[in-house]
Amino acid sequence: MTDTTIDALRARTREYLAKNGTHATSATIHARTATAVEALDRLVADVGADRAGRRPAAAEWSLHEIVDHLVETHRPSLDELWCLLAGRRPSGVPIAAGLQSKDPLTRPWSWLVREMKQVHADILEAVRQAPPDLPTIARARVVMVFNREEGAGGTAPVHWEDDIDWKAYVMFLRLHFVDHLNQAKKTLAALDGR
Repeated sequence: MTDTTIDALRARTREYLAKNGTHATSATIHARTATAVEALDRLVADVGADRAGRRPAAAEWSLHEIVDHLVETHRPSLDELWCLLAGRRPSGVPIAAGLQSKDPLTRPWSWLVREMKQVHADILEAVRQAPPDLPTIARARVVMVFNREEGAGGTAPVHWEDDIDWKAYVMFLRLHFVDHLNQAKKTLAALDGR
């Protein structure tokens, strides 16, 4: 992928987050995010611990590891969202891409699922309670990650950092929900031999 292609991807991402986040109503942002969260939470709720712990291939995450990643990423994301909603820039460095706990597979599956659902409910509640006219002045630094296609059907991540307002931040989280919902679906389909 050339620098020009990456610059175009950055521009499209900024445009998407501005249109669907910054310039959208808080009610629209809440509704779109809730739909993605509900689909992800519903998919995960129907999977047993044994199946969740199986990897479809050696180099791919199991559903258990995906949910661990969501818990580890969305907990600090909730803290950053609260800062933005309070009109403050979150302190510290951006949340790392690919974040996981020290040993994801040792965490009880039922606990992970419950924790993920609680964090997601807290994110949705924070967005629901945001006043419709809440300013979008405060910014958070985030790591944008997109997978680019490479030869032989493989992918490689493209990373960059950007500063975004609270509405764009919620849409950024929504993209994260959708990305891992799709990953979870592919993981389960691979386990089922589809």
